[in-house]
Amino acid sequence: MKKSQTLPQTPESDYEGTQRQSIVIPSKHITIANTFEKKEHSWFITSHVSTDLTIQVQDVTFNVHKYPLISKCGYIGRLEFQPSISNFGYDLKLESFPGGSETFEIILKFCYGLPMDLNPNNIAPLRCASEFLEMTEDLQDGNLISKTEAFLTFVVLSSWKDTITVLKSCETLSPWAENLQIVRRCCDSIAWKTSKVNIVGDTDCQEGWWFNEVATFRIDHFMRIITAINAKSTRPEVVGKCIMHYAERWLPGMNAEFEGLRGYGFGKNDLQFSILSRSKEEGGYVHSKEQKAIIESLVSVLPPQNEAISCKFLLRMLKMAMLYSASPALISELEKRVGMMLEDANVNDLLIPSCNNADQGKLVDTVHLKNAQCTMHDTEVVQRIVEYFLMHAQQGQQQKTARINVSKLLDNYLAEIAEDPNLSITKFQILAELLPENARTCDDGLYRAIDTYLKTHPSLPEHDRRRLCRIMNCDKLSLDACMHAAQNDRLPMRTIVQEKEMQPKNLYQPQAKVLFSEQVKMRTAMQEKESQSGNNSEQEGNHSSTDAEIKNLKAELENVKIKMAELQSDYSELQQEYERIGSKQKNVSGWSLGWRKIKNSFHAKVEGNETGEGQQRPNPAGRRPPSRRRSSMS
Repeated sequence: MKKSQTLPQTPESDYEGTQRQSIVIPSKHITIANTFEKKEHSWFITSHVSTDLTIQVQDVTFNVHKYPLISKCGYIGRLEFQPSISNFGYDLKLESFPGGSETFEIILKFCYGLPMDLNPNNIAPLRCASEFLEMTEDLQDGNLISKTEAFLTFVVLSSWKDTITVLKSCETLSPWAENLQIVRRCCDSIAWKTSKVNIVGDTDCQEGWWFNEVATFRIDHFMRIITAINAKSTRPEVVGKCIMHYAERWLPGMNAEFEGLRGYGFGKNDLQFSILSRSKEEGGYVHSKEQKAIIESLVSVLPPQNEAISCKFLLRMLKMAMLYSASPALISELEKRVGMMLEDANVNDLLIPSCNNADQGKLVDTVHLKNAQCTMHDTEVVQRIVEYFLMHAQQGQQQKTARINVSKLLDNYLAEIAEDPNLSITKFQILAELLPENARTCDDGLYRAIDTYLKTHPSLPEHDRRRLCRIMNCDKLSLDACMHAAQNDRLPMRTIVQEKEMQPKNLYQPQAKVLFSEQVKMRTAMQEKESQSGNNSEQEGNHSSTDAEIKNLKAELENVKIKMAELQSDYSELQQEYERIGSKQKNVSGWSLGWRKIKNSFHAKVEGNETGEGQQRPNPAGRRPPSRRRSSMS
């Protein structure tokens, strides 16, 4: 291909300083035109030779001469022009012309030999339009295709800002810009420049300066850039940050926090939860389709490494995907990825609002919740996420600390959703029993969640209360939690003492029994005081006595603490004695008999604390009556 009038070929570094500058191409040919004049929607050539061709581009008509265009445009030269039709006033109409009438005006200047400007804003439309008109070197040396190619290669692609500008202009030039590889070359140039930045340094300032520029593109061009960046072996952390930055820009409500029922006063008619801050003018269903396409595209290019994307971002993407009814496969993929790093999540991230599938993009409001008995939060999603976490844990891919963190997270999540009046006991129980028994080191958080649920659902039957409380392991309750349970009238009467063998197995068993006894005393005393209150004067008189009774009960509970400390000391001594005798290996059978007596004495002491004023309970079948003598434990 001949290039008799191409741009001077200087080093790429010299063109870096020419960014945002235009290059004026002078004419070396004799022209028959002086200037262009515009009258309404028509352009006229001011020349001593009358025009013989009218061309319409979009809604603008150009009155020109045939020869200058035929000599440089192969497409026009191949046409057979018909006589002008008076009804329309033009001989040729260019449909779907790249760049529109503004680009065609610049091409006319080139054909007539008038000075024209090449700059990053018009180079892509001119390159596509010259290809449309077939302005090749076969017709004339230095035709427009060669000139635009030289400017694009040596000027634009050597500059970051010019490359961004050209790629942005390609959004309205499909499919010409794609077929001419303009989009690919711009994306490769951007990826190459970003890879150089990542090699030089790895600070946030050096990595993130180009995020805002790349985030301005529409989703298809952004995907091309990310693909090109990945081909340059860019670190996944950088790619992940770029994707997160793009999502925050193009997905309204991405950073919205959803804190459940706290502080909102559930039950008000005007209560509405909104993650999206868009209005009706923003496009409606079309806008929703665009958002859905963005979500699905971004998820498809997420780096597979866990350290590349935060768990918070994945959960927010999951909320948006559910809000816009993304494909089930995509939602499942997000759930699996969240399950792999669930220990990094917090409670607010897991509060995924329930969406109304019949009305895409709208959250369920209060009125709908009351009428349809829908839950405020989507608990099934959290259930699947926890199941994915447990699946990875069984494969040995999760550490023990991660399981402990997830157990605390799930207990806090249960405490949040327990405030939902429409949450069924079955859903609550399923979530509470997801984790294996050894996952929780302490059941205080689970107790708090159960207590919150009972408080929100005061009409829950007694058998359902017992059903919930069986989830707890009383052996894993702290002393403070046991003390709170002893005074909690929302719990069923035998909550603390589960259905176990009455023989104490460890220190927490007598503790639970003693606290249960104190709970019975306190509840009985409170019921008696309530039954004795008849009128206002009597209530005022009984108020002081009730306070005194409560103080006495608190004092008794303090005594229980002291006794428990003594029991712990005695139990430790017994363990030491057992180890000492076992090391000597003397009289094993005799020791077993003695140990049984010690256990009976231990049991007798605990039951003595429970019965109070000498009341005796019937012994279970098969148990020997305790000895009346004081054992060494006293």
